[in-house]
Amino acid sequence: MLRQTAAGPEPLAQAVPTLAEIFAATAWDGAATAFMLAHLNGGAVLWVQDRLSRREAGMPYPPGFGVGLDLMYLQVGRAADVLWAMEQGLGTPSLAAVVGEVWGDAPALDFTATKRLALRAEAHGVAAWLIRRGAMADLSAARERWRVGSLPSAPHPDDLRAPGAAIWRTTLFRARWRMPADWVTRYDARTHRMQMEHPTAATPGPQAALQAG
Repeated sequence: MLRQTAAGPEPLAQAVPTLAEIFAATAWDGAATAFMLAHLNGGAVLWVQDRLSRREAGMPYPPGFGVGLDLMYLQVGRAADVLWAMEQGLGTPSLAAVVGEVWGDAPALDFTATKRLALRAEAHGVAAWLIRRGAMADLSAARERWRVGSLPSAPHPDDLRAPGAAIWRTTLFRARWRMPADWVTRYDARTHRMQMEHPTAATPGPQAALQAG
């Protein structure tokens, strides 16, 4: 769930459920997963990982999601198997979303494969999220393509030595229905809400952290 900020309008919701890709700023950065979860509002979700994604980044841990999901988890061996399972899941309108994780630049993950996922998501009204780690942003039919990375968290309101709300740098570098842009994004896990500000409008703390990175 996204909300308006004083820094100007945030990205609008997608016109229709479709395919979005999220590239992790570093291969082991969990911000990409957290950013995707912040867009989900419950319901049944099919989550498919290839073997390398699970080995290097770990498997989903529902108690830590902060939002109630009826999770169906599947681990497969290859990127081609992830794509096949996602395509089958996207033909099930009772699902709220289908999530796939692919490690690296798999040959199976080409323009044709992503176009099939996008068209199937739009035909059946099921959101598709493809999380990419250790990968280059090659040609893709994904309607939205994001880069997401962690920034130093905000101070905890009750203990300045403890980490507070998560802060990410989120870059929408390709989109069909809205303009690409760059934001400093603050996420409140307690309320499951995000606040997105353009870096030039961010407060000195996050802005300094962004420039330092």
